[in-house]
Amino acid sequence: MKTMYSIGEVLIDFIPLQKGKALKDVLEFERAPGGAPANVAAAVAKYGGRASMITKLGNDAFGDFLLEQLQQAGVMTDKISRTSDAKTGLAFVSLRADGERDFSFYRNPSSDLLLHENEIEDHWFGEGDILHFCSVDLVESPMKHAHEKAISAAKDNGSIISFDPNVRLPLWKHPEECRRTIIEFLPKAHLVKISDEELEFITGIHEVHSAIQSLFVGDVRAVIFTKGSQGAELFVKDQRYQSSGYVVDVQDTTGAGDAFIGGFLYKLLEKNVRQQNLEEVLEEYHQEILAFSNASGALTTTGKGAISSLPTKEEILKLIEK
Repeated sequence: MKTMYSIGEVLIDFIPLQKGKALKDVLEFERAPGGAPANVAAAVAKYGGRASMITKLGNDAFGDFLLEQLQQAGVMTDKISRTSDAKTGLAFVSLRADGERDFSFYRNPSSDLLLHENEIEDHWFGEGDILHFCSVDLVESPMKHAHEKAISAAKDNGSIISFDPNVRLPLWKHPEECRRTIIEFLPKAHLVKISDEELEFITGIHEVHSAIQSLFVGDVRAVIFTKGSQGAELFVKDQRYQSSGYVVDVQDTTGAGDAFIGGFLYKLLEKNVRQQNLEEVLEEYHQEILAFSNASGALTTTGKGAISSLPTKEEILKLIEK
């Protein structure tokens, strides 16, 4: 099996022990490893795939903890560097009664934003590998340019590029800067995953089908439209494939979307996907891939945190068979 590379933030999520409270009113938190690209890498590794993380951590206790957690999850960490110039990023999360979240981030900058483009090696990526990225680390920083270098190198070497915008507006000076940056990077991806909460913000189009079609720009060949508990839709060429979600006891939605796309990318690796056959693989196996992805995302919501709540492959298959 080829390798799924994730580039971007790895941070500490501080999850509240009380639901339904505003962040200012939360008294106790528990520490959990997080960061969307890291969550995706952990999911791929847990399901039996090869996953590698590309980032920079601080020379601090939180960096030590995250490195250890990724290694325990089976993620390769040889492309993670360390720095004393900034601390490892932190995110404090408050959970509403329905399990949805609000975030407060501490990074000015955090260590991940200091990864430089000259630390990215062209030879890392090969044909049939996947490079996954999100928008959180596309703020103006050395890390943004590291993304550009990695995407270009991976694409030139025959890898598939996957993009989940994963909008986090508190990290941007202005919402329009976030939207503009996402629009800038969209054409670089082959595969785009977007949620129902993000679609209109990113595209500026209210009607769902027209908004999704507007995402087919540049190299984009497939769009995954996720709808939370309602499942997901996959758009490939002129085809639309629908799937249903799963009913579970939701505790915390943190990392659910990451678990979904992690399951999706794992299945693509399992199917030996290449740039040349991406559409064909998706069209032939869409039902199997979407069922696995939906179950991965759903089961992750039954625990607290992201990486710590990832299900096993066996648990996913059991839920699908019900």
